Amino acid sequence: MSTNKQLVITHDLSEESVKQIQEVIPEWSFYHGKDSEKWESKLDTSTIIVGWKKQLQDLNFAEPKTLQWLQTWSAGVDYLPLEEMKKGNIAVTSANGVHAYPISETIFALMLGLTRKIHAYVRNQQTKTWEHENLKLEIHEKTIGVIGVGEIGKETAKISKAFGMNVLGVRHSGKEAEYVDEMYTPDQLAEVLPQCDYVVVTLPLTPDTHHLFNKEVFQLMKKDSFFINIGRGEIVHEADLVDALREGNLAGAGLDVFEKEPLEENSPLWDMENVIITPHTAGATEHYQERVIEEIFIPNLKQFIKGESPSINLVDYNKGY
Repeated sequence: MSTNKQLVITHDLSEESVKQIQEVIPEWSFYHGKDSEKWESKLDTSTIIVGWKKQLQDLNFAEPKTLQWLQTWSAGVDYLPLEEMKKGNIAVTSANGVHAYPISETIFALMLGLTRKIHAYVRNQQTKTWEHENLKLEIHEKTIGVIGVGEIGKETAKISKAFGMNVLGVRHSGKEAEYVDEMYTPDQLAEVLPQCDYVVVTLPLTPDTHHLFNKEVFQLMKKDSFFINIGRGEIVHEADLVDALREGNLAGAGLDVFEKEPLEENSPLWDMENVIITPHTAGATEHYQERVIEEIFIPNLKQFIKGESPSINLVDYNKGY
């Protein structure tokens, strides 16, 4: 007998993922795929939606018809109408944790690239220029500050130890974590930054973190330190970052996220020789869909059909993540 419940997933899925989901909810109606024609007419009557597309923006989340749970395809949830969803008592779960491997790899690609001047050599290769580029720095045994010790931060700390690095961590709870030598809370940022050779931002965007990194904060950092941001662009006051780089208050920056995306063509960051830019792709991985579905969504789905609230990556409306 049909339950009349509907699941919409706004992304393409492998046959294996489709099979795994159908085994959990065999009597549900299940619509999936990037083609919105497959599911757009079902949004108002869906019990669960996975993903976020422009078609969802017109839904009334404060007074949903049937929607009980939204699973995002991203780690961040700052783009969602969280206040409306809170009023509508909709459970929201994120894809937090899916990115730990690819983003930590990107973090070290940026750190190593800046340290060993790979970006300079790539430019020289285009003009067949044989130039030493004053290469001298090493990453081994330096101090890294991981600002935001979640899953990505933990993996970054773990890799840091392979380089013999001293790892300083910052997170709200101040709770110790493996591979982090010293843990601090956000109000101790002024104590952490002057110690760091590398500052890596892995924070979510919230009212508290908006423009957290501004002129005053950049002035706390070592002039020979490198700044890496793979969190959210709005965490950084971009004009202040440009000034810090121009004035030599930072040695360089690796940036995957920006205040406005795509990064505007007239941004000074494009032309800075001590900056490496990637287009918000740090989390891209061949295993993305598999991890979202198998490690987060299906375990949560099994809880949901038992009448329980999905617990993996459940967003705390009071914290905003």
